[in-house]
Amino acid sequence: MTVRETILTTLHARLSALPTTALRGEVLPERVPAEGLLILRDGEPGEPEVTLSPLRYHYQHRAEIEAVIQGTARDAAFDALTASIGTNIAADRTLGGLCDWIEAEAPRPVDLPVEGAASLKAAVIPVVLHYSTADPLS
Repeated sequence: MTVRETILTTLHARLSALPTTALRGEVLPERVPAEGLLILRDGEPGEPEVTLSPLRYHYQHRAEIEAVIQGTARDAAFDALTASIGTNIAADRTLGGLCDWIEAEAPRPVDLPVEGAASLKAAVIPVVLHYSTADPLS
């Protein structure tokens, strides 16, 4: 597996440990579980900084976590869910040594009406993964 894929797989595994459903790269399902839903998007690695001798590519990869809550107490549930993501990331900012640093940015929540059902509260949470590799394709 490439460095990038290893990091994204590890991040997804960390999100899967939270008391909610965590998917990777999936479409939003028709029903949101009562405990909420997280969807990890691979995002963009961006242009790396390059150092020579030894050759290294230094990325600030921007992945995204879509957080979705549905129900009557969605404001409190959304707050608890985003706080748990922050706590999970802060517990190991290197993902076991795979990254130099990982940090989440503040979510920008929106309320989305759903015809015939409780509204959704959703946000995209950008996550910046700082890592280096010897080859941009490995």
